[in-house]
Parts: sequence; C-alpha cells; structure tokens
Amino acid sequence: MLAGATAPQNTDVSVSVTDMRSAKGQVLACLTTRPDAFPDCEKDPQARKLTVPAASDLHLDFGAVPQGRYAVSLIHDENGNGKLDTRLMIPREGYGFSRDAPVRMGPPKFAQAAFDVAGEPVRLAIRMRYLL
Repeated sequence: MLAGATAPQNTDVSVSVTDMRSAKGQVLACLTTRPDAFPDCEKDPQARKLTVPAASDLHLDFGAVPQGRYAVSLIHDENGNGKLDTRLMIPREGYGFSRDAPVRMGPPKFAQAAFDVAGEPVRLAIRMRYLL
C-alpha cells in the first residue's frame, strides 16, 4: 500500500418507506450490487436482506456497505408468506425500488434503480406501490 493511501471507507445506507397501505405483515428488503441478482437477490450471496414488521412509518438500515453501485427492492408481504403474491402475473402486494424505478411489464432493470455509494451516508426514500 502506498504511504498516505487509505482504504475505502464503508458507508451507511438507509431507506425511509412511504405510502404503506397497511401495517399488516412484513417488509422484505434487498440491497445488491449485482444486476443479475436484481430485484430478488437470490443469486447474490453478498446481498443485504432485511425482513421487518410492516408499519406506517418504516425506516430500514442496511448498515455500512463498501463503496459501489447498488439497487434496493422492497416487497410489502402483507400475508407474511415470504414472497410477492400475484394474480394473473399482477402483484397483489406492495413493491418499491430505489430511484422510484418504473415498472413496465415486469420489474425494472438494475440500471434504472441503481445509485452510487461513495463516502457520504446514503438516505433513500422509496414509495411503496400497489396495483390491486
């Protein structure tokens, strides 16, 4: 290591969730750096996943993460079965993405939801959306 060089610092990432329809069930949250693992994070063993009780005023803290490009996805799992329920392929429960990424005929791409973590703490606001 060069003299005077410092290792990159980890940075806190937190999310305030707005527009929750109810305080029923739980919220499943995923933070990933991998486009191929977004939005469910199943393919990313390094993803940060949180499961918290639903509430009208909800704040999620992913803790300190290394610098990089990340995306967040949320599910309001109202019945607590650990997954997003659908009807005719339309979500029956709430969902949300960082950068309020648009949903068109399926979930957004990683690039649409991605944001950079580089030094300063990152505070996101994600609006929960419901179709049914």
